Amino acid sequence: MNMEEYPLDGIRIVDFTWAWAGPYANLLLALLGAEVIKVESLKRLDHTRLRSLMTGPTMGSPDQSTVFNDINLNKLSLTLNLTKPRAIEVAKELVKKADVVIQNMRPGVMDRLGLGYEALREIKPDIIMLSSSALGSTGPEGNYSGYAPTFAAMGGMAYISGYPDKEPSTLSGAIDTRVGTTSAFAILAALIYRQRTGKGQNIDLSSSEAISCLMGEAFLDYSMNQRVKERDGNDDDVMAPHGCYPCQGENCWVTIAVSTEDEWQAFCKALGSPDWTEDSRFADAPSRQQNRDELHRLLSGWTIKHTDYEVTEVLQGAGVAAIPTLRGDMVSKDPHIKERGLFEEIEHPELGKRLVVGPPWRLSTTPAKAPRPAPLIGEHNQYVLGELLGMAQSEIDRLIEEQVVY
Repeated sequence: MNMEEYPLDGIRIVDFTWAWAGPYANLLLALLGAEVIKVESLKRLDHTRLRSLMTGPTMGSPDQSTVFNDINLNKLSLTLNLTKPRAIEVAKELVKKADVVIQNMRPGVMDRLGLGYEALREIKPDIIMLSSSALGSTGPEGNYSGYAPTFAAMGGMAYISGYPDKEPSTLSGAIDTRVGTTSAFAILAALIYRQRTGKGQNIDLSSSEAISCLMGEAFLDYSMNQRVKERDGNDDDVMAPHGCYPCQGENCWVTIAVSTEDEWQAFCKALGSPDWTEDSRFADAPSRQQNRDELHRLLSGWTIKHTDYEVTEVLQGAGVAAIPTLRGDMVSKDPHIKERGLFEEIEHPELGKRLVVGPPWRLSTTPAKAPRPAPLIGEHNQYVLGELLGMAQSEIDRLIEEQVVY
């Protein structure tokens, strides 16, 4: 396949992000063919790299973290010590050759470094810059720091997550990926606008607001009915049964959701119409909602006699939504997922052969770029400094000696 066949071929992104949300945005863009150059430093390691210092196969290596290697596929690594003025100059030279800059430091940090939007627009007028922070760059709390649990808390999601008799749940990975997906969407919109007009722009993204956008139903219910949504575990406001039910085997579950009256009738028939399906307590949707605890108990008594795949086959055959509740180690082995090719095997220079998750979309004309391993720290210094920026080897050596490249 020629490079030109990738959707974002020719787009270069300078990546000042760290942790999870920002790198995930760049991962999506890299899988679409953008050249993503991750600017990082041994002086301040991305904390997803730091995880491998404690959990990697080789203690002390910054290149063996599972999280880092999952969310930094297809990227290049340039080590720049941004505490050095010369490193800032090098970063600006790189921005001149870029289309997009993405960063997720606390508001004000990039400005103090001389790498804020106004400074970069002076040297690259059509640059697109996305700044992702906990609460956005404006407002009385705009300087607050945060991670995924705080994004979920401020966005309203944490309060409604969990069980009625328990405390709110902290949320992490899924929250970061939501923020990252929102960031990637905003960048694509800005690229389309620039293609039409030639104009770049600054994007101020609040991570907590990205989560609030998932809360529309709860906000609208309060606006219309003054009802505050509370935690309801696996229950749903409309569907019953709705939840995870135990099956034969150790820690084996199936997820079932029944929405309409037709689905309920099909569900009852698929189960062989046991006596309890004729119980007046389950005669209609409101009744099933009111008596859902007993419904869950009775349904669990049926599912526990079968495997998760047996339950799935029976209910799906009747048009009822049911699927095995797969553990992480089971997902890549599922026959359907294997057939779809979500996981690909790559060769990492330190970790060897390993499975990585590819994109969930299948574009018929412009497929996603085949994953290659996340970069070793500083792996592409020579390419970026020598080939892209045209530096002589003697200059590169001097920057390394002075710990500008570090």
